[in-house]
Amino acid sequence: MSTTKIVEGVFAVNKPKSISSAQVLRDIQQSFNRSTLFAPWLEAEKARRVQESKSQRQRRRDKRIQVKLGHGGTLDPMATGVLIVGVGKGTKRLQDFLTCTKTYEATVLFGAATDTYDVLGKTLSKAPYAHITPDDVESALTKFRGSIKQRPPVYSALRMDGKRLYEYAREGKEVPREIQERPVTTESLELREWLPGGSHPYTWPSEEADKEEKSVAHKVLHLGAAPEDANNDLPRTNSPSGQEIPQGTKRQRDIEDEDDAEIGITPVPKRQEITPTPIMSGASQVSGGLDKMTAPATRTRIPTEAQTILEEFPSVDKPPAAKLSMTVTSGFYVRSLCHDLGQEVGSLAIMSELARTRQAGFEMGRNVLEYEDLCKAEDIWAPLLVQMLQNWQDKMDSEPQ
Repeated sequence: MSTTKIVEGVFAVNKPKSISSAQVLRDIQQSFNRSTLFAPWLEAEKARRVQESKSQRQRRRDKRIQVKLGHGGTLDPMATGVLIVGVGKGTKRLQDFLTCTKTYEATVLFGAATDTYDVLGKTLSKAPYAHITPDDVESALTKFRGSIKQRPPVYSALRMDGKRLYEYAREGKEVPREIQERPVTTESLELREWLPGGSHPYTWPSEEADKEEKSVAHKVLHLGAAPEDANNDLPRTNSPSGQEIPQGTKRQRDIEDEDDAEIGITPVPKRQEITPTPIMSGASQVSGGLDKMTAPATRTRIPTEAQTILEEFPSVDKPPAAKLSMTVTSGFYVRSLCHDLGQEVGSLAIMSELARTRQAGFEMGRNVLEYEDLCKAEDIWAPLLVQMLQNWQDKMDSEPQ
């Protein structure tokens, strides 16, 4: 697609599962750098740098000329959905998206608690779950609607005494003082689907915290007193054969919060698999070397026919799950909601899936570019992107200054 126009602005991409938000930006940047669509932008940037003073050039850490990108609010690697991306001067508008409302769909799995509040963490405790009903969940959700106080997860990028909370957690140290609850607003919160035990593929993490980790976590996460025996915590739920319920995926987690009060520039590491390397949340800009586009992970298919469910998930003595939809304000942690909901229904719970379906004016199925399209030829994705950037610019022009 040949053009002499400098293309800039804001658009949204559907982030796939199992890669970080930062990696999505690197993949997009690679595609943009080699495109004809962004050749005029790169030429203009090259000319602008020629005019820079010597001190400006010395302060520039990255000397490479690449399309400038940033995102308006990160998503965890395990999450999918709307990731807002700024291009060129559009990066200056990304902070606007950190204070807007967002809509999420999340899956809550009952019966266990982890240090990260999600399925990627280490299991800290297990609790009975057979008593939980859809009505119990519906009733409990009323407590989390409207203006509420929410305690952020200890595995988050928030700072305490100049140190990020996840650093305390990784070092096995207690935080200097209790993590304070923060005011957030839940504009809507609904139970979309109830999944009885044995009707879904979701499982608890396979990795369990050791005794020392549990001792610290029980104090910090308000789980009550830590058990004396690290392998004998809260009552476990067993299958009819007496064996412990099968557990799930080994822990792998980047620290990328659903939301974070802190805004900054994200350093770009070399390409790597998802590891526990912290990445700062918030509006972020990226530049750096890029490898091949990352293929999105294959999602687990949830059976819909009763016979298929019985064949694939024969044990009915498994924890139930619930699919929730919510619209929330900035600073809201979906992981915390799942954790708190478990306690509210007299059990424990973790987040097993998360998708951001809307952020500000960008909504899945309406005006979000598919990540897979960027793996295709420029003639495929460039016209779609140009139209999205133009629509955003038209919207900006129509709004009162």
